Amino acid sequence: VQLQASGGGLVQPGGSLRLSCAASGSIFSINEMGWYRQAPGKQRELVAAITSGGSTNYADSVKGRFTISRDNAKNTMALQMNSLKPEDTAVYYCNAEVIPASDYATRYDYWGQGTQVTVSS
Repeated sequence: VQLQASGGGLVQPGGSLRLSCAASGSIFSINEMGWYRQAPGKQRELVAAITSGGSTNYADSVKGRFTISRDNAKNTMALQMNSLKPEDTAVYYCNAEVIPASDYATRYDYWGQGTQVTVSS
């Protein structure tokens, strides 16, 4: 199983970006998916998470600005980021708890490779 994140880049304060994450491989289903970020010198933190049923959870710092979504049929997830601020600058990672097709009783935690988001004028 692999997670592929994309969509990062350089944007001015107040701008928008959309991150995407696609899971591929021998997957039976995916439980919770989430976006995390890590800024230089800081610990990785949860940005937003979404269950397979569509329940969402956001960090207080992004509430009202970011929206997480997923397509269960395609094993994809997105993060729409609006009103971006310089403090949103970080490497963003996607994460998924996967139930593999080969072992329905097991859950594995997978991480994408990270995509850089830079908010600067």
